[in-house]
Amino acid sequence: MFGITPRLIRCKQRWFRYSLARTYQALSSASVDDLWHKVVDLTDVSWHPIIASTNVPNGLVAKPGLIYQAVTRMIPIPVQIFVERVRPGELLSVRILVLPGLEEQVTYQVKSTVCGACVSYSVTLRGLLSPLFWSFLRPYAARVASDLVQAVEQKALQAVPGKLKQSKQSYLY
Repeated sequence: MFGITPRLIRCKQRWFRYSLARTYQALSSASVDDLWHKVVDLTDVSWHPIIASTNVPNGLVAKPGLIYQAVTRMIPIPVQIFVERVRPGELLSVRILVLPGLEEQVTYQVKSTVCGACVSYSVTLRGLLSPLFWSFLRPYAARVASDLVQAVEQKALQAVPGKLKQSKQSYLY
C-alpha cells in the first residue's frame, strides 16, 4: 500500500546495526598498577584527548552500574557514561551515550609484559551516525592509549627526582 517492500525494511534494519571497531595499543615502562590507577581515576582526565572533565566526586571508584557525565573537548556537550564491566587491575569497559542514533563502547585493558606494561584501548561505535562521528573521532581515539602511557610515565619521572633528592640529603646528615 505504501510502496515499501519487506526487503527495504530489512536493509534499513541492517543500517541501524552499523558499527565501527578499532583497537589501539601502547607499551609502557610503568607498572601495571600505575597505569590502572590512572585509568580508573575518573576525576583526573587531564591526559584524555577526548574528555575534558567529569562530574565524578573525588575518591569514587569505578564499579559496574556507575553512571556519570563528562564533557568532551571537541564539542562542549555533556555525555552520559555508563560503567559496564570492571576487572580490577585488568579491564574497564564503559558505554558512552552521545546522541540518539550513536552509541560508543570503550574498553581499557592493561596487561603485564616482559618490558613493562601494555595498554589496549578499544572503541566501538554503533548506530546511524557512527560513520560521520568516526571521521571526527579517529585522530583523537588514536592518541588515547599513547597519551595515557605518557601521562603515567611523566608522573613517574617527576616522582624519581624527589626520591633522589631525599636520599642524597639523608647521606649528608
